[in-house]
Amino acid sequence: MNQAREYSSSASDDDPLDSYSETVMRVAETVTPHVAAIEMTGKGRNGRFRVGAGSAVLFTEDGYLLTNSHVVAGTREGNAVFADGSRTELELVGADPLSDLAVVRGRAPKVSPAEFGDAESLRVGQLVIAVGNPLGLAGSVTAGVVSGLGRAIPVWAGSNRRVIEDVIQTDAALNSGSSGGALADSHSRIVGINTAVAGAGLGLAVPINATTRRIISALLADGRVRRAYLGVVSTPIRLNASAVVRTGQHDGLRVVEVLAGSPADKAGIMAGDILLSAGGRSVSNAESLQKLLFADAIGQPLRIAVLRDGREKNLVAVPEEMAANA
Repeated sequence: MNQAREYSSSASDDDPLDSYSETVMRVAETVTPHVAAIEMTGKGRNGRFRVGAGSAVLFTEDGYLLTNSHVVAGTREGNAVFADGSRTELELVGADPLSDLAVVRGRAPKVSPAEFGDAESLRVGQLVIAVGNPLGLAGSVTAGVVSGLGRAIPVWAGSNRRVIEDVIQTDAALNSGSSGGALADSHSRIVGINTAVAGAGLGLAVPINATTRRIISALLADGRVRRAYLGVVSTPIRLNASAVVRTGQHDGLRVVEVLAGSPADKAGIMAGDILLSAGGRSVSNAESLQKLLFADAIGQPLRIAVLRDGREKNLVAVPEEMAANA
């Protein structure tokens, strides 16, 4: 009887690992064909040379792929190689540095496009699988869990400093060759585009949600996104009981950093402030703020309510247009 109990316990202990492994393998098998290795090139006196490289996710049947803006920066064309060995030449359709997203186009591929999901359904602790296609390493897969949502991170682009907002943080490690690859949920839906812009080993992804779909549509239509720039690095926060009573809301955005000389800096927003609302709308995550910062907000006064030292303050910022080369 004891031996039977020991066997039962051992089998039970193995089941979670088997289920986890099966899920990761199934997602990797489904998603890998949609992810291409891309090499962006420039022209020199000695012919073409490589400028940037990474991964990209096929999302339409006629050959449009989604990748990171920093992967294609300074280029107009390149090549893509899919996991099945098929190749196509690429041309840049458009890029948006503020979201770190870009669209490139090749010939209509042999493989079907990936299925997009909705990052708004993600929860901290949820299983996610990162699939990249670094040159020569097709089907590079790492798995982990969602560590944080609604992050905003400052990064350098040449000599310019900018903020990528509303990123997903995971413990699925990435390297530079996986930039532009897919972050998938357990149903093989693409919920993010991986970005290693913050450094190798740190798992970050640009979410696929209503805001990024709007960005993708603008890139397809116009090749660029006119964006209003505020200049804050923030993270979502739950308000304490007294703040809830005082403000009438349960969530806000804690300002981690204000970029020097930015519209937020000029408006008097400070690190440590909690953003409550902008333009009369509550802000509880980076996307809710980002939704307000498209073309129609450029140069227009934006009323911002912040909580500072337990007191509510009303400020006015005037968002500027995000420079195309920033």
